[in-house]
Amino acid sequence: MYRLLICLIMFFVVGCITPEARKPVTVKSGSFFNESIARNKKLYESEKKIISALIAKSTEDKYITSESGFWYAYQIKMDTDSLKTPVFGDIINFDHSISDLNGNIIYTNEQLKTRNYAMDKEELFTGLREGLKLMKAGETVTFIFPSQKAYGYYGDENKIGTNTPIISKVTVNSITQK
Repeated sequence: MYRLLICLIMFFVVGCITPEARKPVTVKSGSFFNESIARNKKLYESEKKIISALIAKSTEDKYITSESGFWYAYQIKMDTDSLKTPVFGDIINFDHSISDLNGNIIYTNEQLKTRNYAMDKEELFTGLREGLKLMKAGETVTFIFPSQKAYGYYGDENKIGTNTPIISKVTVNSITQK
């Protein structure tokens, strides 16, 4: 009985002790993130210089700088106000091809096939998703995407390598409004 009483008292004493917070073994600073940000800014600036030189050489196309950080030129532009640009949930039927900055084709229209895309509801690389929002049905646009707007650090794990800027020619066949 005496032992049982001691065990119960010990159980209540140990059970009532609040746990103490453990101190971290190592303290991490933001240096990794700061270095990554600096590295990405430097990469973007170097890509921007290459893309600016490419645009300057292009005499037939008038490129526009987007607010999102890529460049585009209309091959076919629909000047009618009756056509709308897509919004969230609209189904966009489009064709596109992808090439490198030297004009070497990475993927043809046939390889990528005509695609139906639900605006902002499906996966699509950032630049193309933002670029489609600028287009109307019947338009063809050539986009130049820096690597951060294209496939970024990982590439497409097939033909597009790490940190590769790309050119994509996109034709919107139709937009089905939701």
